Amino acid sequence: MDPFVVVGGDAAGLSAASKLKREAPDREVVVFEQGRWVSYAHCGTPYFVKGEVGQLTDLLSLRPEDVADREIDLHREHEVTAVDTDAETVTVEPREGDAFEQPYEELLVATGGRAVTGPIEGSDLDGVFTLHGIDDAASIRAALEDGATPETLGGGDFLDPAVIARYADWRPPETVAIVGGGYVGVEMAEAFTARGLDVHLFQRSGHVLAPFGEAVAERVETELREQGVTLHLNEEVARFSGDSRVQRLECESGAALDVDVALVGVGIRPNVDLLEGTPVELGDSDAIAVDDYGRTSVDDVYAAGDCAEARHVVTGEFDWVPLGLTANRAGRAVGQTVAGDPTETGGIAGTAVVKAFDQECGRTGVIDHDEARAAGFDPASETITTRSRSGYYPGAAETVVSLTADRETGHLLGGSIVGTDRAAVRIDTVATALEAGMTVDEVERLDLAYAPPFSPVWDPVLTAAKVLNGSL
Repeated sequence: MDPFVVVGGDAAGLSAASKLKREAPDREVVVFEQGRWVSYAHCGTPYFVKGEVGQLTDLLSLRPEDVADREIDLHREHEVTAVDTDAETVTVEPREGDAFEQPYEELLVATGGRAVTGPIEGSDLDGVFTLHGIDDAASIRAALEDGATPETLGGGDFLDPAVIARYADWRPPETVAIVGGGYVGVEMAEAFTARGLDVHLFQRSGHVLAPFGEAVAERVETELREQGVTLHLNEEVARFSGDSRVQRLECESGAALDVDVALVGVGIRPNVDLLEGTPVELGDSDAIAVDDYGRTSVDDVYAAGDCAEARHVVTGEFDWVPLGLTANRAGRAVGQTVAGDPTETGGIAGTAVVKAFDQECGRTGVIDHDEARAAGFDPASETITTRSRSGYYPGAAETVVSLTADRETGHLLGGSIVGTDRAAVRIDTVATALEAGMTVDEVERLDLAYAPPFSPVWDPVLTAAKVLNGSL
């Protein structure tokens, strides 16, 4: 029997490989990873740049020796460049040595996503960064610090010295432009501010954190301004300019800013180029189309993680929402399926949290009314402001909750939360209600815990459900 071959050595890939080896120890598992890093915490990279995470290796979940202990045949710096689904082989090009063909019994494509820079001219200038991987984080921090080396950054032998060598003689920057007010942009605004930079954030729409809704965005924008971040809303960045290193940013409106470095955080796209020319189908999102078990349109070929779609628990349709838990969970399920126990990868609700200085933000489900109508719902929303704890108990803080439901059925569609006192984790209650297909009336009657140090008698989620249920 040929091995189970995995393309990609991060969340989905190594979760699948590890699960299969646990369930079927005799199966041969081969993992090919294009880079040096495997199984790392991508979501921790802004906090490495900020300095709260001291060493790059602190972000590793598994080291290569841990993978070897699981009897997984891991090949780093081996790029899979082609898939032949008829011959059931992949073409592998190692960094050193000749290319070769690797047969597979089953194949998992877990190639993740890549940062995009959009149609911004000059994005290839030195000093214009993206943040999608540990090497990116290392590069940014090297540009911010004097004399950074793989040793001072804690990269060990995982970090290629060439990644940061170009910044050895750089003078630490003073002004940074962030393009994009999504997760990365907001988190990096905090990181750059902590480094003492003059931070300017450019967002082409009228609000940051658009997927979180207006109530969250307004709170976050106030927080950013109070922390010294200059917001440029409704400004679309057209180009960067400079000799070889970025020196200036220009907007479509004519607005301009002299900058020392820039970060482009306008989103990611799934890495699916590997499958070009194969019969493996893509979904409407341009990510790989899969069924509820991670199976693609080709027998014995699976896909999981940021390169693959998943079924949305609210709309029932397949969608692309690249998040860490989704990747880990889907990879684990694929490993179990390949081992002989068919296991669904699980639905998604787009549940996400983000920290914006002192503001904690959470969102889940479908909260945008246009998106809800496109999915066939008649949306209604309510937003409430209440306290995080009993009003008389120290530490109580304002918490804003927005919930959206379908008028016709009363089913909850989604929600968002923002506040400074353990607000973000409360979104898990809403996410659980979505997974269970609950109505707003049912959510209102949930028996949530109460004690003055933790919550008012009516938890903020219950209060929001009560108000929304009344309007329905």
